[in-house]
Amino acid sequence: GLDAQAGGPYGFGSNASAADIAKIDIDVMPDGRGAPAGSGTYAQGKKVYAATCAACHGADMAKPVKGTGAAPLRGGRGTLTSGKPKKTVESYWPYASTLFDYTKRSMPFNKPGSMTDNDIYAVVAYILAEGKIISKDTVMNAKTLVTVKMPNSDGFISDPRPDIFNYE
Repeated sequence: GLDAQAGGPYGFGSNASAADIAKIDIDVMPDGRGAPAGSGTYAQGKKVYAATCAACHGADMAKPVKGTGAAPLRGGRGTLTSGKPKKTVESYWPYASTLFDYTKRSMPFNKPGSMTDNDIYAVVAYILAEGKIISKDTVMNAKTLVTVKMPNSDGFISDPRPDIFNYE
C-alpha cells in the first residue's frame, strides 16, 4: 500500500487538503445530491451557449462544427434501435443531472471548469428547452434539475449485482 505520510514511498507529492478535494468533489447525482446552489434561465442560457458552446456544438445543437470533435446535443429521438443511432442529450442521456455534471466537469473543451454554476444551470435550461424536454420558462436549479423527465430515462437497465462497495 501507499505510505500515509506526505511524499509516500517515492518521496514526492503531498496529502490532499480538504480544499483540494472539494475542488474535484463536484459530482451531481440523479437524486440531486451534489447539486450546487444557483440557478439559470433559458434566456441566460441562450447567451451562455452562444458565447461558450456554439463554436463547437453549432448554433442549432444538432450539427456540430466540423473538425471540433463535438457531439450533437439535440435530435435523434427514436434512433437508438434504428441501426443508425444518434446519441444526444435529447435521445440518450437518462438524467438531466448528467448534463449538468458533464458540463461542469468538462466544458468548455478549451477551459473545463471555468463556467459558473449559474452559467451551467442556464445552459442546461437552454439545451433542455431547445430539445423540448422542459418549457422555456423553467428556472433550472438544484430542485428543478432532478424533476426533469428525460426522453430516454427508461432506456437503461439497472445493474442487478449487489453494491459491494460503500462509497459514503
